[in-house]
Amino acid sequence: MADYEIKNLYQGGYSTFDSSKSLSPARYPVSAGSFGLTTDPRSANILKEVSSKLSSGVKQIEVEGVSPEVFESMPNQDLEEANRLAKLTGVSLSLHGPVVDSAGIDRNGFSELNREASERRFIQTVERGHMLNPDGNIIINFHSAEGITGSEYENTPEGRRAKRLIVVNRENGKSASLEPEVKYYPDEMRGLKPGVTREDIERVKRKELGEEQITRVIPLKEGEKISAEERIGIMNRSEWDNSLRQLIFNKERADEILDRNAPQIQHFLKDYDGGKFNDETLKNFPEARAALAHYKNAEAYLHDTHQQLNALFSKAYEFGDDKQKKALADLSEQFKKELDEDGSVIGQSKAMNLLLQNLMRPALAPEMYIPIEKFAVDQSSKTFGNTAFEAFKKFGDKSPIVAIENPPAGFALSTGEDLRDLVKKSREKFIERAKQEGISENEARKQAEKLIGATWDVGHINMLRKQGATKEDILKETEKIKPLLKHVHLSDNFGIDHTELPMGMGNVPIKEIMEKLGKEGFEAKKIIEAGNWWQHFQSSPVQQTFEAFGSPIYAMQMAPYWNQSAGLQQGYLSGYGQMLPQTNYETFGAGFSNLPGELGGLRQGAGGSRMSGRGME
Repeated sequence: MADYEIKNLYQGGYSTFDSSKSLSPARYPVSAGSFGLTTDPRSANILKEVSSKLSSGVKQIEVEGVSPEVFESMPNQDLEEANRLAKLTGVSLSLHGPVVDSAGIDRNGFSELNREASERRFIQTVERGHMLNPDGNIIINFHSAEGITGSEYENTPEGRRAKRLIVVNRENGKSASLEPEVKYYPDEMRGLKPGVTREDIERVKRKELGEEQITRVIPLKEGEKISAEERIGIMNRSEWDNSLRQLIFNKERADEILDRNAPQIQHFLKDYDGGKFNDETLKNFPEARAALAHYKNAEAYLHDTHQQLNALFSKAYEFGDDKQKKALADLSEQFKKELDEDGSVIGQSKAMNLLLQNLMRPALAPEMYIPIEKFAVDQSSKTFGNTAFEAFKKFGDKSPIVAIENPPAGFALSTGEDLRDLVKKSREKFIERAKQEGISENEARKQAEKLIGATWDVGHINMLRKQGATKEDILKETEKIKPLLKHVHLSDNFGIDHTELPMGMGNVPIKEIMEKLGKEGFEAKKIIEAGNWWQHFQSSPVQQTFEAFGSPIYAMQMAPYWNQSAGLQQGYLSGYGQMLPQTNYETFGAGFSNLPGELGGLRQGAGGSRMSGRGME
């Protein structure tokens, strides 16, 4: 009558036929056996740590050597003993190598000596890590970079734009920060309209578009908006122009001296250069002698200019791309030809003048400043490529796998794009080394793809949220790394600080991430990194992780699942009721108030029975 009804007054336990909520896509059930735990990163006592983690029932354990000092404190004997323990228990081991910089960059800039020191540390780590599993390809995990401040980006209607770019001078390794800026000019400026591409500019050159279609007048109030990416190009061209203009200024000074004095000595200059007479001969010709002194000064100016020009040309060739190197090679041939035709001081001046004018072309300005991510990829790839190859030379088919991990977002080389580029370039370095050793390119490529890959840390990439990234942005980064995946690190957070909670306790979109990783992600080892959970809740995160993923309880990959386990745990008084309690024997003792101890009765003075849980008292 009140127009309501009561349904499901008693819910009962979970049905094993219900599709319960989990963080795993339904078509990819995550086996509990694919999860693993880490040892305590603060402890070098890995035997104790591995033994304690075995009690959780996990089949994968990652030895944490993230602290260089802690890893150095692990004796080789303990690494070998951990291998024997793993064999006895059927557990698979992996190793997290020391978290140190791989690119050779510190607060003072880049140093090749620092990079080589990191490479030696990595090689030693791989060699020692091999002791944990000498019979297989143990995964050894390294961060792509450490402590290097990365660039920050945002998504705009025009695409991905830098909010702040960290750039590095490739010559001296010094870094600088560039942000978008607005320039105001006293006269009207013409700038590119939003959305104009290089292809549009080329079409204007081919007269397929009018200039008015890609440019607009920039009023004083609005100013010219210059992006961080555009500022890199401006910085490179400005530094190159300034270097060349200084040389041009020095050469013009020499030309002035030559123009003023050469006519007075032109008639005997050839004989003087040939040694037919000397300064003593010119004693009686003071004007000619003074002109000759000025001429020598000009010659010194030109010689100095030539030396500086050689240095600039060398820099342009060293840091130029393939197209620039080809153009520079052509200029070099032209310069040599002109010097051969006229090697006099005046001839040298003309040849240098032409070379300087050609080098002033904007297209030949070398990229001296590049984003730190590109610079770090170039340097770190040497470290990882050489590390993997040295291990391959020593261990062959049983060589460890070098898995490169994305660090927390905000550091350099932390995005999927950066990590993908680093893995690919590291493989190229491996192949280069292998070919030098006489290995065929096909075999080298096969081994490079086997022994160098990526570790995807889902908690680290989620920290892009503090830069304004969305869930979709995080998933796009995940897609980029999928083909290179070897290993997965699981930790949850809220996208701001680097916290490590069990999955499902933050806002890491792990269900969608696992969907993007697909079969590769579900078959990869997944290591639970939950340092903050251990610290604050002092309990294992294994059950919480199983429940979050809805992993099957049994090996059949079917119901019931761990997220249904609460409904499977019934109380002692449920089911058939009280069974075998002490009261049963007292009530139904067939006339005896006390049964013998053998039958469950009380033992004299014992205070309990065999059924009381204190039967041995």
